[in-house]
Amino acid sequence: MLEFSKKILSKVSFDKSLFKKELQKSSGWMSKKELMHLKIWALTAFAGYKKIILEVFDNIS
Repeated sequence: MLEFSKKILSKVSFDKSLFKKELQKSSGWMSKKELMHLKIWALTAFAGYKKIILEVFDNIS
């Protein structure tokens, strides 16, 4: 699921709102370990979206 989410996020990265929506969806399907990897990858790959990424991950319970 992690690799699938990476692929989707890469494809929608042209639009911030779509990126956020897909990141939120992806976070609902993953284990905590996968979420940690996704967060690190997203922050590395999409540094310009740092605020959005941190916001999404801060809202995960």
